[in-house]
Amino acid sequence: MEFFSLTGNSQRLDGGAMFGNAPRALWSRWIEPDAENRIPLACRCLLVRGLDGRNVLFETGIGAFFEPSLRERYGVVEERHVLLDSLAALGLSHEDIDVVVLSHLHFDHAGGLLAPWAQGEPPRLLFPRARFLVGADHWRRSTHPHPRDRASFIPELNGLLEASGRLELVEGPCSATLGESVRFHFSEGHTPGLMMAEVGGVVFCADLIPGRHWVHLPITMGYDRWPEKLIDEKRGFLEDKLARGVQLFFTHDHDCALAEVVRDERGRFGTRNERGAIAGALAGVAA
Repeated sequence: MEFFSLTGNSQRLDGGAMFGNAPRALWSRWIEPDAENRIPLACRCLLVRGLDGRNVLFETGIGAFFEPSLRERYGVVEERHVLLDSLAALGLSHEDIDVVVLSHLHFDHAGGLLAPWAQGEPPRLLFPRARFLVGADHWRRSTHPHPRDRASFIPELNGLLEASGRLELVEGPCSATLGESVRFHFSEGHTPGLMMAEVGGVVFCADLIPGRHWVHLPITMGYDRWPEKLIDEKRGFLEDKLARGVQLFFTHDHDCALAEVVRDERGRFGTRNERGAIAGALAGVAA
């Protein structure tokens, strides 16, 4: 298998929202905010080529589906669909993807499923050959969202996924589409049914751990529905990945795609051997 970190559309969001109850004096040492208190965020995707002979894409980022005023509101930097450019740089198009795995359906993780916004055009689903994998619990949340996160979902997306006839709702650690090649871990703290995929010694951390700085146990996002539960989930998740040598793939870290998890003499988690991008076979990962 070959692993590729793919750049999607980037965002600039309020640093206080991204770091929850951590004070600005702390998080601003990690990521420098701009004059509007916003920090740079990636919407990074993972492509695994040759996974049982298939091209499997883990997430699609925020994409370019927002109309201009909403693009500005949510700090989306680029107008074009950057993920499509990233695929093209590898000689691929969205039509070459066999499976799309979605940790959850918040727009900054699933918006890239849609074609770029065009005046007067309805939302249109890309990836015409792909099967779409979503956690069953999260799908139920997305069909009946709470007022707290209703705005995080794309109203038309669920209908488009169902109409495709290629949607699989994942109930357990393995899916019918990918079998035992991909193992799934689930979390409730950020959103019900968040699904983290582990493949070939790499785990897609999604919004359980958006980047290196959120590896620290007390650090959560203001967007998390249940921060205390998320911290407990994160502890167990990191202990497991440390014990088994599984590397962490970050979707929102603006300059780190992959890192190893470590723990110091005081029991605090951290990272080492950070990589800004990955391309090709990965040496030294757990099986």
